[in-house]
Amino acid sequence: MAKAESERAVRALATTWYDTLAEEDRKHPSFSAFKTWLSSNHYSHFLNFRSRMGADYDAEMWFDDELEQTWRR
Repeated sequence: MAKAESERAVRALATTWYDTLAEEDRKHPSFSAFKTWLSSNHYSHFLNFRSRMGADYDAEMWFDDELEQTWRR
């Protein structure tokens, strides 16, 4: 899968996933929980791309950026 295609998908799916969370869980969205959700909904293939830092690292960066929590880094 192309990295750019994965980025578009991860960003869109992060927002979709976030919208399903209970109000309490929205305070500190978890990338780990998001990855579990991706897997259980057959979207884990979007985390299969080549990356210098690693696909999980890049996907977590996109996740944090999309959900406006880059301050955590």
